[in-house]
Amino acid sequence: MRIYVGNLAYSTTEDTLSAEFTAHGTVSEVAVVTDRETGRPRGFAFVTMSNAEEGQAAIEAVNGKEIDGRTVVVNEARPKNSGGGGGGRRRW
Repeated sequence: MRIYVGNLAYSTTEDTLSAEFTAHGTVSEVAVVTDRETGRPRGFAFVTMSNAEEGQAAIEAVNGKEIDGRTVVVNEARPKNSGGGGGGRRRW
């Protein structure tokens, strides 16, 4: 199960998140999302748990918890939207 973790402090690391979520099950992967140009964290991450039951338990336990001074928002990750990246200039 893939989990979205939002409102993270920029100082929060993958190790910190792994420790938080491992208390509730097996963590397969942790990815703190960074800006492509600057390499700085963007304030959110994805955690992959080995199964849905552990993932749901982790969501319920960690959502609203304070990590590195910030109250985090945790929920099941939604699939990435496919298609249109928008952008470009409109010509009239």
